Amino acid sequence: MMMDKITEVSGRAPGKIILCGEHAAVHGSAALAASLGLYTQVRIQTPNSNSLSVDPNVHLTINLTDMNVCLTWPMQRVEAAFESLDAFVVDPLCIKPCSTDFLQCVAALIDKEEFPEAIIGVAEGVSALIFLYISIIGFKPATVIVTSDLPLGSGLGSSAALCVATSGAVLALSGALHLDSVQDVWLSLDESKREVVNKWAFEGEKIIHGRPSGIDNTVSTFGNVVKFKSGHLTHIRHIFPIKLLITNTKVGRNTKALVAGVSERSSRHPKAMSAVFSAVNDICEEIAEIIQAPSSDDISISEKEGKLEELMEMNQGLLKCMGVSHPCIEAVLKTTSKYKLCSKLTGAGGGGCVLTLLPK
Repeated sequence: MMMDKITEVSGRAPGKIILCGEHAAVHGSAALAASLGLYTQVRIQTPNSNSLSVDPNVHLTINLTDMNVCLTWPMQRVEAAFESLDAFVVDPLCIKPCSTDFLQCVAALIDKEEFPEAIIGVAEGVSALIFLYISIIGFKPATVIVTSDLPLGSGLGSSAALCVATSGAVLALSGALHLDSVQDVWLSLDESKREVVNKWAFEGEKIIHGRPSGIDNTVSTFGNVVKFKSGHLTHIRHIFPIKLLITNTKVGRNTKALVAGVSERSSRHPKAMSAVFSAVNDICEEIAEIIQAPSSDDISISEKEGKLEELMEMNQGLLKCMGVSHPCIEAVLKTTSKYKLCSKLTGAGGGGCVLTLLPK
């Protein structure tokens, strides 16, 4: 997080890969995830304090530079869109979910026809950004500029990185969080303050995905490798190094629809799907044990890699049972298997990215 007095604040957050446990985590299973060195950055520029929202020339602007999408509204129109809300209170430290009434007010601002047809979930992402900004800051003019290294709809946590970067930047701008340690030109938050950012980001993720597990925003907020189960976070001290190849199929998908599809399948076949989720949980626990245990020699490393390959293969099979694989994913699996490499999808599936384990 970087600040320049009170006129500009930037927040950035990393993407993620899920090693195991996607979808099952929504139903109580453990999941393992790791942050990536690819970031989304949200820069907020505010006018001088003597610029008032009643000035018709003062706007709220959201610029999605990577998509060539720029939305701008006079502040009078923004305030008018939300005037129907009863007793709306701005409180940066009071995390609250986005109500149906609030979303309807956001919809009054956003015209989905303004977004590129090929980009999935952009309108929902803008809705989450507006929710976070107004809930934490209120009706103040600003220009919000979003840039990202992360491809959209690829399973690398682009939406969570957006929500985390937005939450961090807006909370810093509000003065609710004081920034601590310096990392190069960026300032970081201690763990308790990151938890506030994480809770706000989770509410933003709900707008985008409906019923997210919370693992994406959690690993984006805290970084490194984490185990996540039923809302509880455990930092993993990974001693055993893992090299992974990430293949982007470039097939877009709708995470909300895929999550809902798994839930519907679980409702139709509760016993069978409960067994699937339980098996995924056991796989995650075993992978966590493997990557935390030291290796004494190359034989030990080879044995661990063999176990990881089997566990990844089993996890992919269970994801296929959930109905979230895709022909393009299966094509990557077939190609890598020719070279005796093991692969699995990462994220929501239905396209997106595939992980391939690279042996030492």
